[in-house]
Amino acid sequence: MTNKEYILHNREADIRSLALRKVPEGVDSLWCLRQIEGYQLAKKKLPTWAQADGIIYPPRLSMEQCSSEITAQYKRTLATRLMQGLSFDTFIDLTGGFGVDFSYMAKGFNHAIYVEQQEVLCDAVRHNMPILGLQNVTTVNTDSETIIDNIDHADIIYIDPARRDNTGKKTVAIEDCTPDISRLQHKILAKTRYAIVKLSPMLDITQALRTLKNVCEVHIVSVKGECKELICVLSASHDSALTTYHCVNLSTPDAPFVCTNRGGITASILSPDISIKGMLLFEPNASIQKAGVQDTFATQYGLHKLHPMSNLFVSDDASILCPTADSSLKGLPPARIFRIIDVGDFSKNSLKALLQDCDKGNITIRNFPSTVADLRKRLRLKEGGDIYFFATTIQNGKHLLIKCKNFTNRNNATT
Repeated sequence: MTNKEYILHNREADIRSLALRKVPEGVDSLWCLRQIEGYQLAKKKLPTWAQADGIIYPPRLSMEQCSSEITAQYKRTLATRLMQGLSFDTFIDLTGGFGVDFSYMAKGFNHAIYVEQQEVLCDAVRHNMPILGLQNVTTVNTDSETIIDNIDHADIIYIDPARRDNTGKKTVAIEDCTPDISRLQHKILAKTRYAIVKLSPMLDITQALRTLKNVCEVHIVSVKGECKELICVLSASHDSALTTYHCVNLSTPDAPFVCTNRGGITASILSPDISIKGMLLFEPNASIQKAGVQDTFATQYGLHKLHPMSNLFVSDDASILCPTADSSLKGLPPARIFRIIDVGDFSKNSLKALLQDCDKGNITIRNFPSTVADLRKRLRLKEGGDIYFFATTIQNGKHLLIKCKNFTNRNNATT
């Protein structure tokens, strides 16, 4: 039996059980197990790659660290927009890895240069790119700094610094990643129209903007409500004071939220004397919250916040969900949206009324002195169902429990 035959026969098998079995003569067990494990990971993360015959997969760590197909497609759209009206001459990926981002972003360029220090990844990319339809690829087995010193110019340079130190521990700060973009950025910007830098989603955006210069765009990319990527676009000709923020939530109908102001805008706070029962409740998506532009979001959609720190907003005007043709707002607001069916405090009688006929519910806490687990125990609620409870604080410091139902069918349960 050949390696290929063994992989095809066993690629759906449990990898741990398979590792304990005796392999037929002529089969490279370790190689085949890596390919089977890589295929199984790719089915979820890189479905197009998994469907391609003959893809070679790298060690597990490289598979875990590579971008997902959906976020790579987003970066492809970003690169295409940046190059609109320009000739697609040269694209360089200084930190190629398994080549997922490279395979999408390089499409359409006359020349695409893949740079990677690990030879095993270079070998995989040399093999895989033609299978994926990319023929214009130059693979260079070297480090980022060496290639920067030896290139003349590129239309776009992409960098995804390794976010692990010498001991394998995860890092977040730009200065702690490899390569250190804070040290190389001026050299990179001298060689390109645009530098696209992927950073840790845990990095504080304000800190990133202090470290990086000439940032024209910041992209906060979430997938199914979880912030996955922080991307900065740098251009030597750009004034950093005019940075545009793109808050994107992929795999949902959320319209991208784009703004140029992270500060200076304060949404109005709803008076605690006004009843919110029957109103719509909005919880901005993860990208908007990560960007810190909740007040800008609320102001654009005409929403009122319940408290400066709660990140929950309300409106009694359902027409904002159906913008007119001449409106500057596109699609549904980028938020989870609920109809408030009841509101109460945490007194015994109030809780009894709120929880009547409720044995389960989804709980979210915002600016509230408890954990979800503790509150669930106190309320004696099982997880799940179509009722959503928000425990929060309003302007006068009073704690409220807000009982809701989905207003749209795109909300995911949050616990």
